[in-house]
Amino acid sequence: MFDWFEKLNKIERRTLFACFGGWAVDALDTQIYSFLIPTLIATWHMSTAQAGLLGTSALISSALGGWIGGVLCDRIGRVQVMKLAIAWFVFFTILCGFANSFEQLLIARILSGIGFGGEWAAGAVLMGEIIRPQYRGKAVGTVQSAYAIGYGAAAIMSTVLFAFMPATEAWRWMFWLGVTPAIFVFLALRNLPEPAVFLNAKRARGAAGAGHVSPFMIFHVRVLRITVLTSILALGVQAGGFSMVIWLPTLLKSLHNLTTVQVGYHMIMLTTGSFVGYIVAAYLSDWIGRRRNFLLFTLLNWMAIPAFLYLPVSMAMLFPLDFILGFATLGIYSALGPYFTELFPSAVRATGQGFSYNFGRGVGACFPTLVGVLSATGGLLDLRGAMAIVGCSAYFFVLLAIALLPETCGLDLDEVPDIMPDIGNTAFPSVSGR
Repeated sequence: MFDWFEKLNKIERRTLFACFGGWAVDALDTQIYSFLIPTLIATWHMSTAQAGLLGTSALISSALGGWIGGVLCDRIGRVQVMKLAIAWFVFFTILCGFANSFEQLLIARILSGIGFGGEWAAGAVLMGEIIRPQYRGKAVGTVQSAYAIGYGAAAIMSTVLFAFMPATEAWRWMFWLGVTPAIFVFLALRNLPEPAVFLNAKRARGAAGAGHVSPFMIFHVRVLRITVLTSILALGVQAGGFSMVIWLPTLLKSLHNLTTVQVGYHMIMLTTGSFVGYIVAAYLSDWIGRRRNFLLFTLLNWMAIPAFLYLPVSMAMLFPLDFILGFATLGIYSALGPYFTELFPSAVRATGQGFSYNFGRGVGACFPTLVGVLSATGGLLDLRGAMAIVGCSAYFFVLLAIALLPETCGLDLDEVPDIMPDIGNTAFPSVSGR
């Protein structure tokens, strides 16, 4: 099943390990907060709307960070930007642990979001350009499974720290300990070269006197359609996932009267399901194509979300539903990285990919806030009903996007024209010289 991994060369493997570690730290930082919502509500007497804003703030700022990171990737290189982004969000995540008020934590979360938005943009395009076409979906999807490792680490940390420490101290240590794996990521990135396809395209543009590419090129008429549709696709995928995962610990506590430690067990099962989902989706995206993979997971989410929220099951039977929910809501992410890499031309690949993914992340981050607002109105919707409506609705955006985007499975990036609309509508030949 993993024979493709044995066929990767040394550079491809090092890139895979580095990006895997970087995304695991990203996921750990993102998921930590979902475990802390009940504690922070009790500690600082926050409303559910404020709690939702704290969860949303870092995700919104990541949209800006993703675009900035993408622009820098196309200017100074993918590897360098990934190092800078990781250092940035590690620093501000540590500051989160020192916050003493809602306002202080809000600022620290916003600033940390800029870093992990840029990190995804750099890592995704780095993987997409270095890994050869026949393994791209499986490799990038496998790296996406690092999010499950990060989520699982957050669940284990929450279970252990809250079991042995007072809640007033445990939440701070969640932030501080959560960034320690970044040390290994920096070691993996040491001396890692930039992708050849990026360097060759950059030299070709330099030889033609093109100079630097404007970050606004992704809004040019020849690229705008791809930018808009990939942003919509990212919005649907991430809005659906955020609406469920961020509020899940709170739902388990309020609906099923579980303790923080018991919630940790269920989140570990959800994370296990997501890990399997990432791997399965990675293989499916290379087997049946990117678009069919997204369609299949959309249909699965429309079944899994209502089943998890409304089926009258015992606590023991809730664990299989945890697994299925994680498989569906998070596994769908796997094909985003390779698909976006294949859709954008080299001149604006990182810029477009970073903008689209993080636009979806930023706007999708408003959906957890919408869940909190709808459930706090005191009307017909409780938290469960708000999660069901908001979460399921998000996947209509996925269907819209894949209906209008082309299939790109197996595309050789060396054969993608390097479109440069600002220099006489020139389309450079493939960087391999074909």
